[in-house]
Amino acid sequence: MKSVYLCGFMGCGKSHVGRKLAARLNMEFADLDAYIVEREGRSIPQIFAEDGEAHFRELEAKYIGELNGGCVVATGGGALINENTAAFANENGITVFLDAPFEVCYERIKGDTNRPLVVNNTKEQLLELFNRRRVIYRKNSAVCVEIGSCSGETIEMILDKIGTSA
Repeated sequence: MKSVYLCGFMGCGKSHVGRKLAARLNMEFADLDAYIVEREGRSIPQIFAEDGEAHFRELEAKYIGELNGGCVVATGGGALINENTAAFANENGITVFLDAPFEVCYERIKGDTNRPLVVNNTKEQLLELFNRRRVIYRKNSAVCVEIGSCSGETIEMILDKIGTSA
């Protein structure tokens, strides 16, 4: 079975939905951000502060390859904005964009000090980032699922859309 790569803005539910989807598909679950933290021995804020966002995006591209092989991967909010990372995910599995409204994402992420982009940007700046990234997520994903309030419904929609592709 191919891997399933979940993408979307910070707070859209990639990790939550990913765990439930992996259980339904009887696959392993991996969180790319958590994997990077484990491999690098530093928090995401530390990586951003010490090496910058561009370096973090390089780490996403590097480590996504280590998570390949029949698992559900919650990518970071910026992972699939990198063309190389997106190409890898599309060549090695199926990419699913979890399209949640900005207000839903913002309510989940505001005040999260483990997210450097949240800490360093206003709500208005995050909305601009959301709108820019949303176009890229759509372009770089094979499947788009609009997120509702119930994760069970989201799982069913994903399963319906990916069918036997996974």
